Amino acid sequence: TAVDSLISGGCIISGASVRRSLLFSSVYVHSWATVEYCVVLPGVDIGRHAVLKRCVIDKHCRIPEGMQIGVDPEADRKRFFVSPKGVTLVTAEMLGQGAATPHD
Repeated sequence: TAVDSLISGGCIISGASVRRSLLFSSVYVHSWATVEYCVVLPGVDIGRHAVLKRCVIDKHCRIPEGMQIGVDPEADRKRFFVSPKGVTLVTAEMLGQGAATPHD
């Protein structure tokens, strides 16, 4: 389901919940994932059971199955950038996936 969100063309939300978020093109949200108060840039793949809250996900990131981002700000600060207002920024490099692919 997608509630109070803007979802671009080419996105697939398969058995997941998206609330108050903005999904750019070609985002895939797998089963049982939760996305709340997020901005997700093009080409992102969000794995099953992942939980994303108050975060910005850079293009072409692959969020692993079961990963939680934005749930525990202290844990997020060890791996990602967290703004003073608690918004977590995630890039492919932070996930150990190398730079985003140049074929946007």
